[in-house]
Amino acid sequence: MNDTSLAIRKFSDLANPTLFLALAARVIPWLAGITALCFAAGLYLSFSTEGDYQQGETVRIMYIHVPAAWLSMMCYTIMSVSAIGTLVWRHPLADVSAKAAAPLGAAFTLLALVTGSLWGKPMWGTWWVWDARLTSVFVLFLMYLGLIALSRAIDDPSRAARVCAVLILVGFVNIPIIKFSVEWWNTLHQSASVLRIGGPAIDPEFLRPLLVMAIAFTLLFFTLHIMAMRNEIWRRRIAAQRRLAARMASREE
Repeated sequence: MNDTSLAIRKFSDLANPTLFLALAARVIPWLAGITALCFAAGLYLSFSTEGDYQQGETVRIMYIHVPAAWLSMMCYTIMSVSAIGTLVWRHPLADVSAKAAAPLGAAFTLLALVTGSLWGKPMWGTWWVWDARLTSVFVLFLMYLGLIALSRAIDDPSRAARVCAVLILVGFVNIPIIKFSVEWWNTLHQSASVLRIGGPAIDPEFLRPLLVMAIAFTLLFFTLHIMAMRNEIWRRRIAAQRRLAARMASREE
């Protein structure tokens, strides 16, 4: 067996919830520790830098707002990949991944909206404007809430997984709209200043803490995501045992 086949087999083995739970038990403590260290370093760098000559101390909001906005889109992208796994490959953990990621995506999107408003008030003179970037992110937040509500409204788990997977893939069209809205339309929101052709437009003094905080937030997401997947597997096992016990009790009657 070559290395590629071995790697594919190991990945396929993770479809077994029991093996995933064993892996999660080993990975979560390490991820949590590394996340805490990255946050400590990121917060130290964030508060040790000087304020911006134009934005003043409000520039520090960027160290939370930008990672939260990045994760709001990354989380939905992960859900879209999971939706493909549900519809195409029937991967047992694909729906678990999507369902566990939705509340996290909603939380990070809400954090991006709130911190954006806190930054917008002193910079724009208003808490909110209905421009393309802000509106599309708000739509993303509503999509997260809708998917959470829908998954809980349908009693049949397999049917809920398929319906949510289809809606997730349909809603993915909003992700490129969020990303390129500042280029396609005239908006108050600034254009990309980190991932752009020609290199970052941010001064290295602000870029270093921003990148460290982005790594910390990303690690936080994966830590919480794995924990949420573990909890969802346990919840489904308990629900299955209750249904089995109820069927056995009805037969005895």
